[in-house]
Amino acid sequence: WYQRRVRGKLVEASYESLRRAIEQVKPGAKYRDIGGVIQKYINTCGLSVVRSYCGHGINQLFHTAPSVPHYAKNKAVGIMKPGHCFTIEPMINEGVWRDNLWPDDWTAVTSDGKRSSQFEHTLLVTETGVEILTARQDNGGQPHFMDNL
Repeated sequence: WYQRRVRGKLVEASYESLRRAIEQVKPGAKYRDIGGVIQKYINTCGLSVVRSYCGHGINQLFHTAPSVPHYAKNKAVGIMKPGHCFTIEPMINEGVWRDNLWPDDWTAVTSDGKRSSQFEHTLLVTETGVEILTARQDNGGQPHFMDNL
């Protein structure tokens, strides 16, 4: 029971950090401020935010500007404008924020071997706020893990 609850806390906090970050998306918002919102919440949960990976722009190239770091005090540049399309995809760890990349150059693991969780959405800045392009079409858009809570 305890291990399941600890895992649940990690997953729930990971999703909540993404939800809080999305609330900040609107014309005129700074990309660098997203990370502060995520890290502030995650720190209150006793968890950490991976710094090696970030959200990114979506355009004709898949991973393009802007870079959207998920941690506070980052140096991301840019102001959100209607028509901007990008991802927010924080990786949240139970232990330290550092990660290691396996020799396959794809698989990332926590450097201390503890669990990690990640949620991602692709977003479109609109004239009045944000549209979540990857939102689930049923159950009010909530992620599947919440169906049985």
